[in-house]
Amino acid sequence: MRGNLLLKFNITNFKKTYLYYLNFILNNNSYKIHILNECKKMFDSSHCADCEKVDCLTRCQWIEFKDIEEARAEKDKMIKGEESRVLSECVTCFACDEYCPYNSHPFDLITELQEKYNSLSINPSILENTVKIYAPHAELRLKEIDPNKPVLNKCAFGKLDAKHMQGQLFENLQYVSGLDFFCNLMYHHYARDSVIKERAPIIIENIKKQGIKEMICYHDECYGFYASFCPRNNIELPPDFKPIHIYEYLYKYLKEHESDVKKLNMKIAYQRSCSNRFIPEADEWVDKICNLIGVQRVARKYDRENTMCCAGIFATLGKKSLLRKTQNDNVNDMLEYGAEACVYNCPMCMESMGSKVGRKGLKNYILSDLCRMALGESVE
Repeated sequence: MRGNLLLKFNITNFKKTYLYYLNFILNNNSYKIHILNECKKMFDSSHCADCEKVDCLTRCQWIEFKDIEEARAEKDKMIKGEESRVLSECVTCFACDEYCPYNSHPFDLITELQEKYNSLSINPSILENTVKIYAPHAELRLKEIDPNKPVLNKCAFGKLDAKHMQGQLFENLQYVSGLDFFCNLMYHHYARDSVIKERAPIIIENIKKQGIKEMICYHDECYGFYASFCPRNNIELPPDFKPIHIYEYLYKYLKEHESDVKKLNMKIAYQRSCSNRFIPEADEWVDKICNLIGVQRVARKYDRENTMCCAGIFATLGKKSLLRKTQNDNVNDMLEYGAEACVYNCPMCMESMGSKVGRKGLKNYILSDLCRMALGESVE
């Protein structure tokens, strides 16, 4: 009898405790996200033992291995949570994520361990200042918007990119901008994945407060945050929220105004951004836009899945000599295949490569600027 009473007491207490914590989790967004992350890690190692080529490492353009077995040994170290030379030699280009045939997100493992071991050896003051500068504000200033219409997210760099957001493609779009809507994915380049996760609930809460249902993301990073980073981290987005890649918006606008489009008859080299590795499906919009505006995307060595990083972060990582070689190889590849211009989505890529591209006689354009030109606008 006493045993039955104790059992009943323990079960009752367990139910109370369970319900208490369940209620706490459901009403605490950041804790909910933490629990979900513990239940499902981003990196999936279930296919690694059966992977014959270890593509995530053997296809890397920056790290050399004498054979597949050496690459496998380094991968095994990381799977065990151990230090590996890969962590310090990595240039944070995210290519391994696209190379993996199992969609296991190996870079998620790498960036987590880079933070654990401080592998990138970035100047502490640079790192500290960068983290502080781009922090969201304590209080959100709401704008008056129509929640039934798309909203352009100009991101934290709206003022720097302002000249690329002009003309009829953008003039009638309502928008938000600033640190309160900044995705923070740039911290992958600084081995601070924790900063992204810490700020994600704040950014998402700001979207809810602002009442945004459809957000046009100007950068690959912003779109990648909502379309890839949040889902694979089990970070819940508002149920009625839809991210739209800027290229999808541009293409649909051009199709609706196709009678106004003038073919540019130009051969271009396209420079994919690092963040596009997380959302390779978005690259299809580039081809659609190019076909529509009469632009030939030259089939060169360093494009598509074999694209080469702009190398903009290399100096911060202490890899200046690699920066010069990388950019020289990349630009020479553009010239070899007859490109007249280099076209970007990422303004930071253009900032990094633009002067070298220009010195080689090529023009620099953001793809949205080519769209404006096709509509008869001047971007000079």
